[in-house]
Amino acid sequence: MRALLPLAALLIPVPGVAKLATASGIVKVRLATSAGPIVIAVDTRRAPKTGGNFLAYVDDGRFDDVSFYRSSRSRKAPQYGFIQGGIRTDARRILPPFPHERTDRTGILHLDGTISMARKMDPRSAGGNFFITVGPIPAMDARGDYQGYAAFGRVVSGMDVVKRILAMPTGGGMGGQMLLREVKLVKATRLNGTPHPTSYPKAWIIEKKIPARPAR
Repeated sequence: MRALLPLAALLIPVPGVAKLATASGIVKVRLATSAGPIVIAVDTRRAPKTGGNFLAYVDDGRFDDVSFYRSSRSRKAPQYGFIQGGIRTDARRILPPFPHERTDRTGILHLDGTISMARKMDPRSAGGNFFITVGPIPAMDARGDYQGYAAFGRVVSGMDVVKRILAMPTGGGMGGQMLLREVKLVKATRLNGTPHPTSYPKAWIIEKKIPARPAR
């Protein structure tokens, strides 16, 4: 996957978003990574479409066995920036597109520990890739004709893990921002509320179950 501007991603729309919200509208998700656990509070009240999309990926297991693959550090203050993870360009895992929710409408700004959707130039291109900020990045917030990025929650536990990933060695594409050793996202698990898996095919699981043919 290759992102534009500060980041990149794919797209996806999700049905039945209203079902995903708990009474408070906050759903906690645990990201079990090879660098340690990160717990996210997804705000489905203020960002129902974006939060619902993220939870659909979680409930389907589409974020299981993927990775954090990018670390974008500020040149002037390298302790700040963002890390990016998700399905990259894996077409087997992608869900349909969903409406872009601007930060000046949701009120969820890009502060320290914000989780937001990565995208290409088209605001509706967000989907199965996301990023987590370290320090505020107001340039990602919507203003005027600029659509910004769709923030939908924040880290409530594990910012030490996020910072550790941010500091890892990088190189390669995206201006040298690709992690030299990707951090495995082993499993994403909803910690409250009722899961609502989608009916979309899970081709990556089916392929794993198909036994390899013996060599002739």
